[in-house]
Amino acid sequence: MSNIAALACALPKAELHLHIEGTLEPELAFRLAERHGVKLAWPNVEALRAAYDFSDLQSFLDLYYAGASVLLTETDFYDLTWAYLEHAHADNLRHVEIFFDPQTHTERGVAFGDVIGGIRRAMLQAEREWGISFRIIMSFLRHLSEADALATLEEAKPFLHRIDGIGLDSSEMGHPPSKFTRVFALCRELGLPVVAHAGEEGPPAYIEEALDILQVTRIDHGVRAIESEALMARLAQEQTPLTVCPLSNVKLKVYQDMREHKLREMLARGLKVTINSDDPAYFGGYVNDNFVACVGALGLTAQEVVKLARNSIEASWLDSARRDVLLAEIDDVYRDWRGE
Repeated sequence: MSNIAALACALPKAELHLHIEGTLEPELAFRLAERHGVKLAWPNVEALRAAYDFSDLQSFLDLYYAGASVLLTETDFYDLTWAYLEHAHADNLRHVEIFFDPQTHTERGVAFGDVIGGIRRAMLQAEREWGISFRIIMSFLRHLSEADALATLEEAKPFLHRIDGIGLDSSEMGHPPSKFTRVFALCRELGLPVVAHAGEEGPPAYIEEALDILQVTRIDHGVRAIESEALMARLAQEQTPLTVCPLSNVKLKVYQDMREHKLREMLARGLKVTINSDDPAYFGGYVNDNFVACVGALGLTAQEVVKLARNSIEASWLDSARRDVLLAEIDDVYRDWRGE
């Protein structure tokens, strides 16, 4: 590992784009399947891992939803989240903001309270033991109707004190952000900050819709913004955070090779880019793996990896006091790395 990659791994960071269902490693999937007597379509861990060869977003989603079938109880969601948090702790993540997709589970008869209860129990434990602060973001599935999203929001109302924001994920093409205008307006009226996936498979216009119609505070992915000079200028001027997921982008063929990724160019253009893992069990790496891959393929400098770490804290929903503490930690680690 290069010195710069080692610095990237050592820096305190936040993760802002993480689907908790996407952290389901094959080993845990088989343990949960055995726990519940669920029959998976693959004979063993090796066969399931070999299936993680995707041609596009939809081919991933098909397997992602099949894997979620083993998540049935509050304990399952605790185990899933705790396994992710162990990776987060190892990667020096000081703060995480995770997505969960209730529609994936409630339509299978899993109680909403069991989903968020298990996730939050693990989060609170990690906060106590390791000092990892957190926010929980409920995401709507965009391939379903807005009526379904409205029903999910209604079902979530008894749990809103445990939900810190709202997101929009799943199949992007053919499902523009504007499809969810009414439900996002209701979420904003409830005082919930909103974010949305846009500009991964979808065009720059989807990013503009998310900003102008849904009034999101940040864009999840956003890499196709680079196709529009006007949008790039706007994102730089407004400092709208982009939660970019490099290994995911390559695994889903947004880029054929990491060396083609535009993250460094976007950073140089003044965009508030962050590095995240998206669905790390499926895409080959957690946050530090993404940093190491970008350092190796894109030639990121020490100053750039520090900027990316600082961006992750600045783009979070942390209060200013906690944010300042973490930014100071980043500066301390960087000074130590330089031998000052």
